[in-house]
Amino acid sequence: MRPPIYVRPLTDAERARLEAGLRSSDAFVLRRCQVLLASARGDRPPQIARALGCNDQTVRLIIRAFEEQGVDAVLTRRSSRPHHPRVKLTPVAVERLRALLHQSPRTVGKPTSVWTLELAAEVSFAEGITSERVSDETIRKAVQRFGVKWKRAKHWLTSPDPAYVRKKGPATG
Repeated sequence: MRPPIYVRPLTDAERARLEAGLRSSDAFVLRRCQVLLASARGDRPPQIARALGCNDQTVRLIIRAFEEQGVDAVLTRRSSRPHHPRVKLTPVAVERLRALLHQSPRTVGKPTSVWTLELAAEVSFAEGITSERVSDETIRKAVQRFGVKWKRAKHWLTSPDPAYVRKKGPATG
């Protein structure tokens, strides 16, 4: 079993900054100050987590971030967005997708002649272009990478009346 994790002894300036953070209106800063001060008192992460109503892994992450980056970095909220988002379609897969979209969906056994993002995602998985079922947004971004803006397919109304074109012609120009 690992020994419990605690913060290093706080300097006077760090302690003053953390105690000032206890009066913050920002819940993010308040919670982190509570965690660090409780750890400095000698409380273990599970005790701190129970007292604050959070997960003990969250407490450990806050303590480790304090040890690595200091008090200023820990009390500043940063983006939770990944720094390097995972690309689900490799350049080879994008080229295969491009070739697929230049065909009619009917060639792969679909009952429509119009590609939708959802249909492209479904067929790309079925054809082995992607290793997992991806979202329509992933397909849209992949198509955007080769310079095409995806537009929604338009369905035009037609009539079975043989004189439909003649009747409609003058009205719509």
